[in-house]
Amino acid sequence: MLPIKVLIVEDSIVFRELLLQNLNRDPAIHVVGTAKDPYEARDAILALKPDVMTLDVELPRMNGIEFLRKLIPQYPLPVVVISSLSDKVFDAMNAGAVDFVAKPTVSNRKQLEDFIKNELLVKIKIASSARIGNVKRSMVQAQQQYQPVAKGNLIVAIGASTGGTEATSTVVRQFGTDIPGIVCVQHMPPGFTQMYAKRLNDECRIQVKEAETGDRVLPGHMLIAPGGDRHMHLVKVGSNYQVEVKPGPKVNGHCPSVDVLFDSVARTAGSDALGIILTGMGGDGAKGLLAMRKAGARTIGQDESTCVVYGMPKVAYELGAVQYQEKLTDIAGRTYALLNKM
Repeated sequence: MLPIKVLIVEDSIVFRELLLQNLNRDPAIHVVGTAKDPYEARDAILALKPDVMTLDVELPRMNGIEFLRKLIPQYPLPVVVISSLSDKVFDAMNAGAVDFVAKPTVSNRKQLEDFIKNELLVKIKIASSARIGNVKRSMVQAQQQYQPVAKGNLIVAIGASTGGTEATSTVVRQFGTDIPGIVCVQHMPPGFTQMYAKRLNDECRIQVKEAETGDRVLPGHMLIAPGGDRHMHLVKVGSNYQVEVKPGPKVNGHCPSVDVLFDSVARTAGSDALGIILTGMGGDGAKGLLAMRKAGARTIGQDESTCVVYGMPKVAYELGAVQYQEKLTDIAGRTYALLNKM
């Protein structure tokens, strides 16, 4: 197999050289060029035809988000954003980037090596197989109206990874305040989940927050597992659903893990739950969704045509965990239809 051709777009010469040296150590990667601003990047893309581009958000002459908005419609190239802790990264995802990583401290050599090996290289390899045309194709322009959910004390559980920030947003922006309580795992670096929750809270009719132990799962509310080293579990205290967020080892390479959440939903809510698995690489959440289905829950998987990466939903479908496979824009409608039959 030919190595993945990578273009690095980074204005810091020190960080640019560090990326160049470290990425080229992987035999599956070939850095074909570097650029310090979007104008150099544009010329390099045309000349070198990279498979994947890494992109800093803060760049001279034109910021990375504006560059993405101009680039993706004309040249749908997989882009992995390297960003400091800022909600601008979600603007980049909305503009068409496939995924993002948190920018490390260059002075910390171990952190940099871990970042290259365990985060950036993984994201680049995933991005190389992403379906870029699906990043923007499925965005919903207007909120739909669905039959209100009558029954209380139900649970909706959502799991997503690569491409999931936009996919999850597309789904939950269609939910009204009548929707049962939602628990969600979206693979994301520490710190970004809180900003993502705030962003969704501002965009949606429902209330969204980063989860903390003891938070109740209430209708019209969504709890997002914090990124880092803790898993989120659904528990029941009396007649109320709550979450526990506690440390644990990685499952399927992830912490928090969708499987851990879905398994807890299967045990705790059983047939009073509905599970949704969205775009993402690998198989995290597939076995958990199967456990939910076996416990009597309804289950939905995003279809291949609208996934950025048809990995997690594909594995779940092949396991028999998915009852209904839907286009991204149809998932909210299917969710309401199923909830009204429960």
